[in-house]
Amino acid sequence: MASLGRPVFRLPHSAIGSLLLAALVHAGAASAQVAPPPNLVEISDRLTTSGQPSLAWLDRLKDNGFEAVIYLAPATVQDAVREEPLAVSRQGIVFVNIPIRWEEPSSRDVETFSAVLTALGDRKMLVHCQLNYRASSLVFLHRTLVGGEDPAKAYESVARVWSPTGAWKRLLQDQLGKRGIAFDVY
Repeated sequence: MASLGRPVFRLPHSAIGSLLLAALVHAGAASAQVAPPPNLVEISDRLTTSGQPSLAWLDRLKDNGFEAVIYLAPATVQDAVREEPLAVSRQGIVFVNIPIRWEEPSSRDVETFSAVLTALGDRKMLVHCQLNYRASSLVFLHRTLVGGEDPAKAYESVARVWSPTGAWKRLLQDQLGKRGIAFDVY
């Protein structure tokens, strides 16, 4: 066969096998990457919100510096990770579940969440629920009502995830209104 002026390289079968093995090992290492939870939002160095993380992602919390987890959905929701409390606590991480019913968020839920977040102090925290709707909304309220942040700036984290409607929009507007904060939830 003519080489058309180009050098012809032939690899021995053992070299081909080594290259294939190396490619498979590399592909396996890439698949070992753990997908982040849905709607992951890093608000600051110490505060992150997200949807439901996988067990594999939860198992790496300590390695990523997390010291506390606040889970805002009932543990009985369909996509809850049943092993989450154990997976988190066996890493020496504080785990708190505040089971907020989706259909009926209340001012009491806001108060409980703010008290827990405040009590956890400067720990690096993950606040999550199923899709980061509850979490982003309550963190927004805490940042605005307790932390005194500009609501427009704090709301950017919510807007990255969703536009609250129904009971959640009412909760946010009511809480802001009670504190005399003029901001329209969109």
